[in-house]
Amino acid sequence: MDVDNLVQKFQEEKDVLAYEKLYEMYNKSMLGVINNILRDEDLSKDVLQEVFLKVWDNIESYTPKKGRFFTWLLNISRNAAIDKTRSKDYRINKQNQSLDIFVNISEQEEKEVSDEEKSLFAKIQKMSEKCRKVIDLIFYKGYTQRETSEELDIPLGTVKTRSRSCLENLRLSINR
Repeated sequence: MDVDNLVQKFQEEKDVLAYEKLYEMYNKSMLGVINNILRDEDLSKDVLQEVFLKVWDNIESYTPKKGRFFTWLLNISRNAAIDKTRSKDYRINKQNQSLDIFVNISEQEEKEVSDEEKSLFAKIQKMSEKCRKVIDLIFYKGYTQRETSEELDIPLGTVKTRSRSCLENLRLSINR
């Protein structure tokens, strides 16, 4: 049975077998999208389950005329992951896992941190404090540029310029 038929059967009848087949077809892709944003596999799996519950509850809102089912799922997954990064619980849990995760790690944990991550961290540590703060807040703690502006008490335009120039400098140092 093709995707369109499965979706139709699921939409019209809330067919559990069609739903399970759709889950099997798409769960790995959705998990990849979510984990790419959250960078936490266990949390990503939880969000994936929430996504498929949303799909179950809101399947009637999917319209093939507006786009492919896969695209609809991607948007739900991406939005759920972004919503999670903006939640208070997520921020509290991630607060202590910023750049500090590389400091004082045990031998076992050191084996789990890839050489690429260590190299990236070393390059970030060589950057100015201004760059380190912006990178830490935006990329490790999941702050938006506006939230970073408020946290550092600097103008939003400065955050945008600084993040762009700091990332460009990081890119250049990686490519050397």
